[in-house]
Amino acid sequence: MEKKITPYKDSSEGKKKQVEQMFDTISENYDGLNRVISLGSDIKWRKKVIAMVAASKPKNILDIATGTGDLAIQFAEKTSAEKIIGLDISEGMLSVARKKVLGKETAAKIEFVQADSEALPFEDNTFDAITVSFGIRNFENLEKGLSEIFRVLKKGGIFVILETSVPTKFPFKQGYYIYSKNILPLVGKVFSKDKVAYKYLSESASVFPYGEKLNNILRKIGFNEVKNKPQTFGVATIYKATK
Repeated sequence: MEKKITPYKDSSEGKKKQVEQMFDTISENYDGLNRVISLGSDIKWRKKVIAMVAASKPKNILDIATGTGDLAIQFAEKTSAEKIIGLDISEGMLSVARKKVLGKETAAKIEFVQADSEALPFEDNTFDAITVSFGIRNFENLEKGLSEIFRVLKKGGIFVILETSVPTKFPFKQGYYIYSKNILPLVGKVFSKDKVAYKYLSESASVFPYGEKLNNILRKIGFNEVKNKPQTFGVATIYKATK
């Protein structure tokens, strides 16, 4: 059974509510910290996700766990999609996202929606493409969230996940362990208002199913053509599947 990691160990709230609270707290400096923590690699990984989605020529895209909206905004700028919805549980993150598109031409294409990824407020078979970037490990019930994604994805639609993973080869495995256990929480502690947030992010990454384990969960839900490609020695992985 998967070990359940939550941000606030002494909280009586469920994981979902704790995650919402955590991201509300760190929303203002989330982008800058991401660049520092990933050493800028997250920009390169997202470019690959955008290229994958753009190649499928979607008319509409749902970006789940959109956070401060970076991916949704780039979809508006770099794909032919007519409508992009960025969805997140954290209103704090979404308020930052909405500020980013103010006055931009692409603003008409983008809508930011606060909602629960495990109870998506959309009809069946709505979206040509769905993405989740660094958010799937925050689902309280992974299979429920994936089932919802499957439900609202159109037949033949593309689903892309970008998520942290754990390197398996020496010396990257050992280096990642030192970085995630010591440096990552320290950086978060120094720069973030929330002292536990980045400790949670590294802990949740260490127990989350990745690689073939996540592939098998996707297949169990009903996804087809499931593939994964590790990025930067395995510290992140891109998953691609269809319905």
